[in-house]
Amino acid sequence: MSVKAVANAKHVFLSRNLVQYQRNPLLYSTYRGIFDFTPITKTRRDFTQKKLVGYSMHQLYSVVADVEKYNTFVPFCKKSFVYDRKPGSLKADLIIGFPPLNESYTSNVTLIKPTLVKAECVDGRLFNYLLTAWQFSPGLKDISQSCVIDFMVSFEFKSLLHSQLSNLFFDQLVKQMEYAFIEEAEARYGPPAIKSHVLVSNKS
Repeated sequence: MSVKAVANAKHVFLSRNLVQYQRNPLLYSTYRGIFDFTPITKTRRDFTQKKLVGYSMHQLYSVVADVEKYNTFVPFCKKSFVYDRKPGSLKADLIIGFPPLNESYTSNVTLIKPTLVKAECVDGRLFNYLLTAWQFSPGLKDISQSCVIDFMVSFEFKSLLHSQLSNLFFDQLVKQMEYAFIEEAEARYGPPAIKSHVLVSNKS
């Protein structure tokens, strides 16, 4: 192949990638992240979302506060054992599986029925820091079986490998986790009264 032909082929390849980037910069950045192998320095991730859903505050609270059953419906949760129950709080030991690894950690859970469930990792080898919080507030005035969820998760892995993987698949992991609770509510209480609507969503 001549030098001119190589140059033309390179120009076409770069032009197509530029168009792809302009159409979908997020997809391009994900592609680069998977195949570039440039070291990822950011280790802490944060996600917040406000969503209107077709279940009541009490219904969603009962699902999220049921930590003892997390292993039956929360993605990657292999075991969940609750102890040291007190009014408004409990402790839980959880085992999280990221094949081929299984890691355990202890979580302090704060419970304010029916408005708040907050869990913070206090001991474990997997995370330097892990905080999840669910806050529930009234939904539509004319639909009693509705509420607004303010969901927040913030974490930092101790392992650089886990941090790199979480940077690549962070969006999917968070969406799977949040969806699992809504799906469990549907299994317990039936179809939602209204279709869910994302009101605000932020990640960093």
